[in-house]
Amino acid sequence: MLGVGTQPATPQEAVWTRPTLNFMGVPGLLDMPTAHQMPDADLSLTLGGFQNTRRGTLHFQITPRLSGVFRYVELRDFSVQDPYYDRSFDLRYQLAEEGYYTPAVTVGLQDFGGTGIYSGEYVVATKTFGRLRATGGIGWGRFGSYNGFTNPLGILADGFKTRPEGETGIEQTGRVDTDQWFRGDAAFFGGLQYAVNDRVVLSAEYSSDAYEEEAARMGFEHNAPVNVGLSYRVRDNFDVSAAYLYGSTVAVNLSYTFNPKTPNSYPGGLDRAPRPVAVRAPGSAADLGWTRQADAETILRGDMESFLATDGMTLERFGADARTARVAVRTGTQTYPAQAVGRIARIMTQIMPASVERFEITLVTGTGLPVTTVTVNRSDLEDLEHAPDGAWKSFARARIEDAAATPVAGVVPETAFPKVDWSFGPYLTAAYFDPENPVRLSFGVQLNASYEPLPGLVFEGNLRQQLSENISGLPSSNSTLPHVRTDGALYAEAADLTINTLTATKYFRPGENLFGRISAGYFEPMYGGVSGELLWKPVDSRLGLGLEVNYAQQREYAQGFGFRDYDIVTGHASAYLEGRNDFLYQVDAGRYLAGDWGATFGVDREFDNGISIGAFATFTDVSFDDFGEGSFDKGIRFNIPLSAITGQRSDISVSRTIRPVQRDGGARLEIGSRLYEQVRDYQQPELQGEWGRFWR
Repeated sequence: MLGVGTQPATPQEAVWTRPTLNFMGVPGLLDMPTAHQMPDADLSLTLGGFQNTRRGTLHFQITPRLSGVFRYVELRDFSVQDPYYDRSFDLRYQLAEEGYYTPAVTVGLQDFGGTGIYSGEYVVATKTFGRLRATGGIGWGRFGSYNGFTNPLGILADGFKTRPEGETGIEQTGRVDTDQWFRGDAAFFGGLQYAVNDRVVLSAEYSSDAYEEEAARMGFEHNAPVNVGLSYRVRDNFDVSAAYLYGSTVAVNLSYTFNPKTPNSYPGGLDRAPRPVAVRAPGSAADLGWTRQADAETILRGDMESFLATDGMTLERFGADARTARVAVRTGTQTYPAQAVGRIARIMTQIMPASVERFEITLVTGTGLPVTTVTVNRSDLEDLEHAPDGAWKSFARARIEDAAATPVAGVVPETAFPKVDWSFGPYLTAAYFDPENPVRLSFGVQLNASYEPLPGLVFEGNLRQQLSENISGLPSSNSTLPHVRTDGALYAEAADLTINTLTATKYFRPGENLFGRISAGYFEPMYGGVSGELLWKPVDSRLGLGLEVNYAQQREYAQGFGFRDYDIVTGHASAYLEGRNDFLYQVDAGRYLAGDWGATFGVDREFDNGISIGAFATFTDVSFDDFGEGSFDKGIRFNIPLSAITGQRSDISVSRTIRPVQRDGGARLEIGSRLYEQVRDYQQPELQGEWGRFWR
């Protein structure tokens, strides 16, 4: 392999636009990994199986070089608990990209935070020669279990020569055993792949995995270390693979790849065209006669309200004088605030008298918080509408300010308040990875309603009728902490017609760069109480700081109006940072529902279309032993707006948080009205990132 790697590579052909995914769900041969990464942001789901083993893997290319993996495995006849379900996490980092003379090199950690059944580490190199790819690597742990030899890293320290035994037992899972990494015997693995065409790839490998646990517990036959197979690309994002593994079993693998950057064939969306800019006649800007008309402002306000409504937006306040028109608008179902600003400005060119040169557009959240005022000159709109570089020039000429510093004068339209909204439809909630049932569901119908008598004062609720569920009947919680989350089955058993949420919230602006919220009621199925929040978020800053204090009391299992006798004061100080390359970093430090103190660290990658994928981990003063299974709270989360999938305008999105296990430590009150997510989309960093849609 080293000799092959020293030869120059021929140009890579189109057949290698994306590597194949192996039976562990990562870029690889068949059971062994390779060094190439998936294209940036690719999200892949792999389902595969062979003798008594079923694997499901979610692989996300976090950055061009870093990828993360969550794997869920069903093993038959593995333990007294049959079937046995195993959860694990991987990380892969590409140390070097493939060059003309040099191979791609990747280091990987497999199952570094699970039960340890699949734990192993590897360094692998892959080189491309036209349609042929050659891979060679060295591994530890499972990757060093067949035909192994003394760890070459032992020359650095004797500790590398032996691999400590990991913690065992269900209560010990989830710990990160760094003292095992790259320790113990090592072994070589490698293989070849040949792309017959742009759809078919043939693979052969020498595996260094002895399948010791499966052989001892499940009767797995490891007759030979050689595996052979092929992969067929049915479509650009869908592959089917089959292989003959270890001289004893046939395996089948399906993989589907989705890239959040391009979730549909209509990246620009399917909105109807905006209204054109109405260009004024020369000299007309000096005509100020309209200001002497008694009902002029009423007529203009009515026209603005009507025009905005046809574009799915709501006029909340309006004012105008000879030179300036001011509007406050809720963007409604408009997916992109920058696009909404452009459409509002063009509507104003069609309605406002010719003397009005300055448009001040205040963006208001759906809960009535005025966030940002964008000021554009009418003459700039007339000059730049058809300019090739009109997008960036219009942004450079616009002024973006905090709405608290530029309050909107004028009149609230008579039809603006009160606002009443309601909907009725099905609901589906899910709990994942129970040892006896991987997916537990609750299904029913729900009625949602909201009432806003004044700007920023919102009464809203959610009434549910459960029709079917398989969540109840779980064993009683064995938690040594207060049962703040682990009694979920008791809530499901008692649920019939329930008050899911019922809250009153006041949103307000206490000062420039400050946002406030006070809420009271039933926040979620398990808790009600009182909550207050203050957010500092300058309009042009990527940093935000928040403080939240809650008094929470546990609700009765039937989720009516009653409460149980457990109550607590919780709260968190939060820091939010919008980093480069669409990453959002968040830290929340404070007191959790079980009375434990600690911090939650989260990182999310957010795409221009609103899709986000992230992960989090919470560490508190609860010991790993007291926490129980999982050792600490962690998980992955995602948000997918319906508009990103369909291309049609919508304010509906699907949000899910997936934890390997839900325990009582690190549990936080669920409040659906926190400020940061409401505010940030209307501020300069987000507006700047999507300003190319200003003219759409």
